[in-house]
Amino acid sequence: MTTAPALPGLHHYLPAPSEAAAPQVREADVVVYGATSGGVTAAVRAARAGLNVVLLAYGDHLGGMTASGLGTTDVGRAATVGGLARRFYDRVAAVYQAPPPHWDVEARIAEEIFDGWLTAVGVRVHRRQRLTSVRRESGRIVELGTDDGNRYRAAVYVDASYEGDLMAGAGVRYTVGREASATYGEPLAGVQHSVNHQFERPVDPYVLPGRPESGLLPGISADAYGTVGDGDRRVQAYNFRLHVTTSPRRIPFPRPEGYDPGRYELLRRYIDAGVFELYGRTTRVRGDVFDMNNHGAFSSDHIGANYDWPEADHARREEIFQDHVRYQAGLLFFLANDPRLPTAVRDATREYGLAPTEFTDTAHWPHQLYIREARRMIADYVITQHDGTGRTRAADPIALASYVMDSHNTRRVLVDGHPRNEGNVQHPLTVPLGIPYRSVVPRAAECANLLVASAISASHVAFASVRMEPVLMMVGEAVGAAAALSIADKVAVQEVDYEALRKDLLRSGAILTWPPSV
Repeated sequence: MTTAPALPGLHHYLPAPSEAAAPQVREADVVVYGATSGGVTAAVRAARAGLNVVLLAYGDHLGGMTASGLGTTDVGRAATVGGLARRFYDRVAAVYQAPPPHWDVEARIAEEIFDGWLTAVGVRVHRRQRLTSVRRESGRIVELGTDDGNRYRAAVYVDASYEGDLMAGAGVRYTVGREASATYGEPLAGVQHSVNHQFERPVDPYVLPGRPESGLLPGISADAYGTVGDGDRRVQAYNFRLHVTTSPRRIPFPRPEGYDPGRYELLRRYIDAGVFELYGRTTRVRGDVFDMNNHGAFSSDHIGANYDWPEADHARREEIFQDHVRYQAGLLFFLANDPRLPTAVRDATREYGLAPTEFTDTAHWPHQLYIREARRMIADYVITQHDGTGRTRAADPIALASYVMDSHNTRRVLVDGHPRNEGNVQHPLTVPLGIPYRSVVPRAAECANLLVASAISASHVAFASVRMEPVLMMVGEAVGAAAALSIADKVAVQEVDYEALRKDLLRSGAILTWPPSV
């Protein structure tokens, strides 16, 4: 696998500029690692409490997936979204001159809103800051180091990275992958039969049709299907959420460096079998701009190619990132140009192109890979499927999640000689689930001054609902408020007075119970 850019200027890892200042020791009340949407709301909320806040962005941009192509927001029950998250979507409505809240947003608009918030409250933002070291003393983080030699010292740290890198560096216990059903008694855990995004017709899976000895086509695993409910370390597939347009100014889907049409032979045969469904989740954001997401049996999800990502170093993640760009850009170029495909398929693909107004510094391709799931902390409270059924209910909620438990496929294997996707879960919640404060703080013996805003303590199944961007914004705000209380009361984050936190969040418009309290 190569780290050469598949598209011009598009990298996961960006080295510090050559003109960067000499390494410094920078001090703050709160350091937030990860400029995701939840990282932004954590920083803004802490700064509004009068704290000196530093936000460390991995790359050049702010806002995570909300500002990197996820233009159509997975909301669930709109009435569960409160606080800064609700104000964000109200602000989007104002920009578009639409009734609030407005759940669809172009990436550049989202980033402008986030950037304006941070500037208004005086958060210091440092870009291209990648974690390389964490120093602890007496159960507390005292300093984190980045690859440009800078060091950051604070009273409280927030890990808002999708991967939970700071959490792991601090020695906090976590898990990766799918628990077995027996772990928490979850029927939807572990290996699952996928119904959605599944092959509707049989397709020959072998390089030479009908000859197993010739090997499997790219994208198909030789692993056994396994037993439903068995756990493993696989994570749901990643992709890029593209901004595409039907405008005459659209940019034709580019041919990536290293393009290999052989990667899509399974799709070609599936189209020959009579199924073409790639655009089923191409959803209008505004006017002629659309959010193109995964849909169907063979689509933009690069199934099975991301298992190393959660615990990989920066170099390995760059390899995986470029492979995902090459796969997805190649997929669209293939569909638009391969002469073996029906003319109707090529014409339908060419009706779309990359939006020229978006991602202008990365070849109009999103700079953020959609990390739907990576590490997940194991805290004193683990959110599970039972929270989504109402069987258990947290006593210390800081936000609500209400979207379906939505996990994308994790594997493509053979069943009776034909390819089958495995791992998709799309199961509605019986009731909006409360995200407890205990799920965002490590166990007391592990780290006394770290809060986790993205890689929170939840099972794979429950995280499939928790992971939605409005939820992570609300969790980020709650974490920022908790950091302020921890500093004001001079207590460990585990000892923050929940009642004080609850009242603080309610004053800010948070929704903590369902139905909402009057």
